[in-house]
Amino acid sequence: MADKTDKQLLHLVIGGELSSLEGVTFADLDQVDIVGIYPNYAAAEKVWRAKAQQTVDSAQTRYFIVHLHRLLDPQNAGQ
Repeated sequence: MADKTDKQLLHLVIGGELSSLEGVTFADLDQVDIVGIYPNYAAAEKVWRAKAQQTVDSAQTRYFIVHLHRLLDPQNAGQ
């Protein structure tokens, strides 16, 4: 269990094949890889780097880190 004094800044790692390199529209939503939700940016970045490295040969495949804490608490998005 996480220490209750630590503030969770949730981050989602998601990826998949894009329909175009010029945008962020996934080619097939059924094939989107929802990797997981992480308690901070550092943990999410570690997983993101691993997933991106696994797909380095596929130019159409991209992984992203989504700052969920900014969506959940837009008033404090800068924290």
